Amino acid sequence: MDRRSVLKIAGAVSAATGAMFAVPRMALAAYSDAIFKQKAGADALQNAFGANATTPSDQVKLKAPDIAENGAVVPVSVETDMDAESIAILITENPSPLAITADIPAGTKAMVKTRCRMGKTTQVTAVVKSGGKLYTASKEVKVTIGGCGG
Repeated sequence: MDRRSVLKIAGAVSAATGAMFAVPRMALAAYSDAIFKQKAGADALQNAFGANATTPSDQVKLKAPDIAENGAVVPVSVETDMDAESIAILITENPSPLAITADIPAGTKAMVKTRCRMGKTTQVTAVVKSGGKLYTASKEVKVTIGGCGG
């Protein structure tokens, strides 16, 4: 086997591998960009879930620091024992308040952990969709060093 044949085979394998990894990303990118471009949290919820009426619930457990020393990487987690269909995190004072939305497969533990950027002290709201209704928990996070352009 000569060098040219080896390079052709390696190129074909590389192209096939690249195509294989590209397919899941396209399949998982089901959310519309419009929901993340909304300037108000209520509008983002309306576009993401078809409703924006929420009910505060102690079954939604939101964990975020009281004071974030660096607004560029603020750890936030949401957990619930409800039969959650999806979970979203809203950061009120960010240019785009919807930070994340995640579908929760049936039969799995409803928990989402992420790191968010926050430009200033703001209200963080966890939204859990369960049984067609939206349940929330909120917490104010004080930011000492800006993360969104601060």
